[in-house]
Amino acid sequence: MKIFLICLSLVGLSSQSFSQKQAKPNVILIHVDDLGATDLGVFGSDFYETPHLDQLAAEGMLFTQSYAAAHICSPSRAALMTGKYPARIGITDWIRAKFQGVTTSGLPGEYEEFADKPLKTPKIQGFLPLEEVTIAERMKPLGYATLHVGKWHLGDEGMHPEDQGFDVNVGGNDLGQPPSYFDPYLPKTPSEFYVIKNLPPRKTGEFLTDRESDEVIGFLDAHPGQAFFVHWAPYAVHTPIMGPADLVEKYKARAPGVQRNPVYAALIENLDANVGKLLDYLDQNGLRENTLVIFTSDNGGLIGNKSNPITWNIGLREYKGYPYEGGIRIPTIVSMPGTVPAGVTSEVPTISMDWISTVLELAGENPDQPELEGESLWPVLTGTQQSLERDLFWHFPHYRSPNVTPHSVVRSGDYKLIYYFDGTESELFDLSNDPMEEHNLSKELPLVVMELRTKLADFWKNTDARLPLQK
Repeated sequence: MKIFLICLSLVGLSSQSFSQKQAKPNVILIHVDDLGATDLGVFGSDFYETPHLDQLAAEGMLFTQSYAAAHICSPSRAALMTGKYPARIGITDWIRAKFQGVTTSGLPGEYEEFADKPLKTPKIQGFLPLEEVTIAERMKPLGYATLHVGKWHLGDEGMHPEDQGFDVNVGGNDLGQPPSYFDPYLPKTPSEFYVIKNLPPRKTGEFLTDRESDEVIGFLDAHPGQAFFVHWAPYAVHTPIMGPADLVEKYKARAPGVQRNPVYAALIENLDANVGKLLDYLDQNGLRENTLVIFTSDNGGLIGNKSNPITWNIGLREYKGYPYEGGIRIPTIVSMPGTVPAGVTSEVPTISMDWISTVLELAGENPDQPELEGESLWPVLTGTQQSLERDLFWHFPHYRSPNVTPHSVVRSGDYKLIYYFDGTESELFDLSNDPMEEHNLSKELPLVVMELRTKLADFWKNTDARLPLQK
């Protein structure tokens, strides 16, 4: 049972013809935090304004079935950096920052126990090991200047972006969210550990995402004529939800839709404006056609309090932290004018690990390296391939408040199985006919459940996944 979905209306140049035209293409990978699958106008938002990202989609390819490697941040970020499933790395939950004073990290075979829970859950790898080869470490030997701006959340001192192949790191340390979005970016209660790295105050009240885009442009100005790989990981749109005052007032005066949080709307529109600022810079400096721009997210949108939601994943079930589509489906747009065809919508499923293979193929390297578990999307992006046949997996062997129990997920074709380690009945959905995952087919299709359960068992064995245990 394989994924076989058609990429619509594809026309474009082959990888070979592109390599003859441009020997050293640039890459900007924009990896947004907590942006939901329907948080952009072009993806169906009924409240937020995102004209620059909507235009980026009109000029490139929009993926309607794009997935994060996890429904929370650190695992997805580790997967994107390494091209490996989070289960293989051992980072299957979010990594606690030093300022929080707690940890769930441990060696394989170490577990957490809860008095009111039936399972012991495995502790996680608490940082991205230096032995892992990141996308930046693969690009540097190819002559690329490498920049990280924004959120890292993959380890403490000694394991920051500059230790993992990036020439310059602005903002990346163990923090999972900013102390504040306003300069000087400090928490209400001072803490030596709750400080964004390499981001000294510049202008009181300046908005963080404005500063981040300036840092990206400043780096490009400092490296004229050199190929670049930029990983811009905005702290937006993670909590604390803040926005520029003028935009907040704009949305307060607007009639709400299903999505209706004016502060979150302001945060998104500001993000959109800063992506637009960067795209304008590329255009003005003759870099746009030689730069692959990838825009994606690390997990689904965060709803929070359902009576006063942060956002709403329209047409999808649940949100960040859940194995349903609202937790793992994300918005993804890819653009490279003249190479990636404009105005194309693709139903080919993608996942976070795919980008390292895609970027390597763009740079002229072999993407089919045995340690990489994603697929290069370059043939899809250029029209030489119209589908991908594979199964996709997710692994979360942990409890999460209020009601998430340890589970693993497999998507095979249109079928999606959620397996619960505590013995709760598995859930089987046909996504083609039930995108809201309302009808559990596990009793009706026991043979499909058995087949997908076997695939999960093979996945656990192949990745040496850390599994929960009965007490």
